[in-house]
Amino acid sequence: MEITTTMVKELRALTNAGVMDCKNALAEAQGNIEEAVRILREKGLVVAARKAGREAKDGLIAAYIHHGSRIGVLLELNCETDFVARTGVFQNLAHDLAMQIAAHNPSYVRVEDIPAEVIEAEKAIYRKQVADSGKPPQVVDRIVEGKLKSYYDEVCLLRQPFIKEPEITVEQLIQNKIAELGENIVVRRFVRYELGGL
Repeated sequence: MEITTTMVKELRALTNAGVMDCKNALAEAQGNIEEAVRILREKGLVVAARKAGREAKDGLIAAYIHHGSRIGVLLELNCETDFVARTGVFQNLAHDLAMQIAAHNPSYVRVEDIPAEVIEAEKAIYRKQVADSGKPPQVVDRIVEGKLKSYYDEVCLLRQPFIKEPEITVEQLIQNKIAELGENIVVRRFVRYELGGL
């Protein structure tokens, strides 16, 4: 099948991948755009995984003030070089992440940041909730683990559905940007202020 310039342009618009990457993915997918998107995403995740171990010491501090000036966010987003930190893609990512934090109020960046005593306290609450259900202990354990997963999805920024594309998580969004920019990207920390909050 002939891969036309129009097909390449369409795929580039969907993925932001390079011209040759799009052309090769379309050839591999025999012109099927959806299949080519999947191929590029898989390759992007492989690239992102390779870059994840690299140190990210540069970046920027993003500030976001929500409409009405009642919520504000400061976010430190790191990358490997100041060149990438100055790109529109990186700055837009920082803005989107700060907006995500303002909207969904996560408490932690990742699951590993949650103190062990907080996790144990949550487990105790969930066990108490199902204690009188009469279910066998192994079923109770599965219920507790399911509730704990939901808790992680709510309080950890990287596990939340991205507000602009709820079908992907914030972590998947960052992985896509790592693949696009060719550098490791790390959310270092954030603070969210709400008028009248503690």
